[in-house]
Amino acid sequence: MAAAPIQGDQTAVSDVRTGEVLSYSQFMRRVTRAAAGLRRQGLRYGEHVLVDVPLGATLPVAVHSVAWAGGVAVLGHTGPARMMITQRHDRAAGADVEQVFSFQPAPGAKPFGELLNDRTVEFGPLAGPAITLDGERVYDHDELATDLRRLAARLVISKDDVVISAVSEPFRGLRVVDLAMMSGAHVVIAHEPSLVGCRVLAAERRATIVVAPYELARRLLGDPILRVVDERAVVSSLGL
Repeated sequence: MAAAPIQGDQTAVSDVRTGEVLSYSQFMRRVTRAAAGLRRQGLRYGEHVLVDVPLGATLPVAVHSVAWAGGVAVLGHTGPARMMITQRHDRAAGADVEQVFSFQPAPGAKPFGELLNDRTVEFGPLAGPAITLDGERVYDHDELATDLRRLAARLVISKDDVVISAVSEPFRGLRVVDLAMMSGAHVVIAHEPSLVGCRVLAAERRATIVVAPYELARRLLGDPILRVVDERAVVSSLGL
């Protein structure tokens, strides 16, 4: 969010599977407006919101909207909650939820777009709870941001980098997106690419960094252009 006013219309996130592309300014507008929409719908500070969205361009929008509104994003279906954000609503998955907002049209769910209007939450919380993976261990804003700054300094990511995210686990993928965007870089979300697919994508996008599972990362080592990062590095300092 801090990078958005500087990077503006520069590309922030590209989703290979869906073709969706978000600039920094588009990302910020969606997050701040959706946060206002969630508050308008009654979201209270510290309240849990289930986020059942696959890794892609919409996942960081959903998670940051909840966190920017002062809520706690719960990745998955863990624990009680009044609200849920999903890619495409499944009635069974949201049986105990009062309000469901879906990125894709689905019976029994409100379009995520209904959360967006001209009102925004200009200043989100700098501290306090932000996200949980199991409904119990909650990571706060300061903890996550401090850790991302340490990672960015160690990996030396700059605004000129193009980062391929070849990870598949949602939280790790979210960390890669946050890490790249904190540095003002462009992150390309791939979806379990093969070795050849990763190399082709890297060539097409002129990528400089790839974050991948251990086996794929090991096989990519030695590339004269790409810096290769094992995906475990982006969560190891959080004890995961």
